[in-house]
Amino acid sequence: MAGIFETKAGMSAGDSNRAFKKQLNKVYKWYTGGFFVFVVVLAILEQMGLSREWIGFIFLLATIGLYAGIGIMSRTTDAAEYYVAGRRVPAVYNGMATGADWMSAASFIGMAGTLYLTGYSGLAFIMGWTGGYCLVALFLAPYLRKFGQFTIPDFLGERYGGNLPRFIGIFAAILCSFTYVVAQIYGVGLITSRLTGVAFELGVFLGLGGILVCSFLGGMRAVTWTQVAQYIILIIAYMIPVVWLSVKQTSIPVPQAIYGFQLEKVSAKEKLLTQDPKELEVRGIFKARSDALAEKLKDPAAALVADKAAAEARLAELRAANAPSVDIAAAERAVADVPRDEAAARAAWTRAKAAADAKARPLNGMPPHAQQFAGDPNGDAAAVAAYDTSRRNFLALIFCLMIGTAALPHILMRYYTVPSVKEARQSVTWSLFFIFLLYFTAPALAVLVKYEVFHVLVGTPIDQLPAWVASWNKVDPSLMSITDINRDGILQLNEMTIGGDIIVLATAEIGGLPYVISGLVAAGGLAAALSTADGLLLTIANALSHDLYYKMIDPNASTARRVTISKMLLLIVALAAAYVAAQKPADILFLVSAAFSFAAAAFFPALVLGIFWKRATGIAASIGMIAGLGITFYYMATTQVWMRGLFGITSPIELWWGIQPISAGLFGVPLGFAVIILLSLVTPAPNRKIQELVEHVRYPNLRPA
Repeated sequence: MAGIFETKAGMSAGDSNRAFKKQLNKVYKWYTGGFFVFVVVLAILEQMGLSREWIGFIFLLATIGLYAGIGIMSRTTDAAEYYVAGRRVPAVYNGMATGADWMSAASFIGMAGTLYLTGYSGLAFIMGWTGGYCLVALFLAPYLRKFGQFTIPDFLGERYGGNLPRFIGIFAAILCSFTYVVAQIYGVGLITSRLTGVAFELGVFLGLGGILVCSFLGGMRAVTWTQVAQYIILIIAYMIPVVWLSVKQTSIPVPQAIYGFQLEKVSAKEKLLTQDPKELEVRGIFKARSDALAEKLKDPAAALVADKAAAEARLAELRAANAPSVDIAAAERAVADVPRDEAAARAAWTRAKAAADAKARPLNGMPPHAQQFAGDPNGDAAAVAAYDTSRRNFLALIFCLMIGTAALPHILMRYYTVPSVKEARQSVTWSLFFIFLLYFTAPALAVLVKYEVFHVLVGTPIDQLPAWVASWNKVDPSLMSITDINRDGILQLNEMTIGGDIIVLATAEIGGLPYVISGLVAAGGLAAALSTADGLLLTIANALSHDLYYKMIDPNASTARRVTISKMLLLIVALAAAYVAAQKPADILFLVSAAFSFAAAAFFPALVLGIFWKRATGIAASIGMIAGLGITFYYMATTQVWMRGLFGITSPIELWWGIQPISAGLFGVPLGFAVIILLSLVTPAPNRKIQELVEHVRYPNLRPA
């Protein structure tokens, strides 16, 4: 297999590329067939009594071992191979690798979960991310390939001249890539802990080994061939459970075709659940709980004293009555759980009230799945305002995701690896196709799972719930928990808390499939998270080693030294990202979306104007990137709950035009364009060489290459 990663000597470039592609076709056909056989063998072993724990460990060790093997066979110290895979990756395989690079934990794990929880509004992610690739194909990929650099900061440095644009590009690339990679490593920890039963924090560092062994040894060459293997695993893992659910519910094995049919059933069930007496009873209990917490928040100090006194009195009463040890232990926990001071009490009760408010609403706080936007355009003033704000945020999110997709450094780097500009364009087409396979399926998956929950899970006696409920509760109670709030022994919808991050991972168990399929889905999610993490870590390490060290600090550094430094930095960054991910800083989707806004605001104006406007100047691009990124970061820091806590901001949240912090790039992108255009017009034009380079890249036939 190692031979596929080398080019045969004595061949013309065209013959070599054709032979190389033919070898790749043969190897990956055998690989795909072998993977199917592996899953079938595990399924047979499960029927023969192999435990779930062993199945999980086998999936984890086998897949990471496979990626490690590819990484070892692809090890290199050659700069072109390490940074851009020798610029000889065929378009179809680059498209597959890009698909895997793109199919992050957010896409694989979070996409269907977001659609499950938010319904129609979740389609903004699919529309934005898919539309972004159209921008890549039209405005960026072929032109960046013509410039021929290794990285996006490298392009900025060469196009705009001087080290300032390059340095700002390095900072922005690290910021958005690090934010993104933390989300991937969080997903790795979640999946690894589910597969093996280890603690989440340990799962983070176990999965990190799989990330490092690929990118550390062979750079872009190893990452590329690993990502092709990972895409095959993740798409198989994603499709099998959803096709099974489709057959189970409708006898039709094409989930995309029965999406609308099942959505009608879900909508009808939503109306019944909204008016169900038991659901109304549960919502009433949560409403009373919210009102009680509101009273406490009026005077937290007095309420805290009363709560502490009541908890201690209850404990003393049980001890005096020589109550069972279980009851005494529960009372001791209640005393320990009393907030330690007024500030802690206010924070805890505010969180609890927000949770109670959500559960006091119909459908567990979820909007009707087919409802386009909140509010009502034909209702009263408040309903109209809610409708307008919801629609505005939907469009703003699509905008940010489209622009961010077109500017993410780890995605744009992939188009430096193909042999020609023509194949760069073809790569984008193949990327869209491979991404389409998953994105076209995610809305159907969300509806099929919601149908299963509404029609099968809701109404089930608490003591007869399927085993996967308890399994996921052990992984993380915030992802799955059930409280029989009205004590009737029957599960109502509002008594269940289910996190979007487990919808895909639990699909096989929800559908009643053998556990080996659950292991396969987890392996697919692991492949998605690892593939994206590989690309992101490589982007960060290359920005530091190639752009900062080689281009700015030591231009005389040898190739071997540059690659060695890149590997060292990659290890340091990976460990730092794993440490941050282990703290569970925020949900996966926010972290990923923040990365998109950062990339959009920092890079898109500078890249597009740098390609299409020869008058754009270096100082203008530098200030434009700072302005766009600065306003985006400021808006997030002052409006997003987790970031406000991180920076100790206590002032009231003030949204601009009602735009949510997830779409902060909406303000950074136009500001970046405006600053670059206006400052370029009042600063000296770039030198003639740069202007001719821009013209040649856009119009290669005007002058000889």
